Amino acid sequence: MNTFFLLILGLPAIEIFVLIKVGQQVGALNTIILIFLTAILGVYYARMQGLKTMKSAFGNIYQNKVPFYEIISGASIALGSLLLITPGFITDTIGFLIIIPLTRKLLINYFFKKKYKNKINQENEIMEGEIINKEDKKNNDL
Repeated sequence: MNTFFLLILGLPAIEIFVLIKVGQQVGALNTIILIFLTAILGVYYARMQGLKTMKSAFGNIYQNKVPFYEIISGASIALGSLLLITPGFITDTIGFLIIIPLTRKLLINYFFKKKYKNKINQENEIMEGEIINKEDKKNNDL
């Protein structure tokens, strides 16, 4: 079966199971308060990290550098925020791991170095060549 399909069906079932177990331990009202608290704190922290990433991106643009890491980091922060808004403790944990700068950098390096390792090695190859201008060739033939 498709992994994405299993994730769509399995994650809510696991989240409900964890919510029920936490609710049995700390009570229903405390569980609801925890869900709202993690969402509010997570979105606030995501906003702060997003602003910091934008500042870093503008600094790179000012230095005429492509803000590749900042673009990927911004998308990761958006995904982490979405996971934090989604009710549940598992999605909150994953969202916080994505939003924290150290773990976000580790995750980005893991996924992109693994996926683009061959492409990075191919781009570093140097090819030697000679540029021949068509107008110069015509003038030399006359």
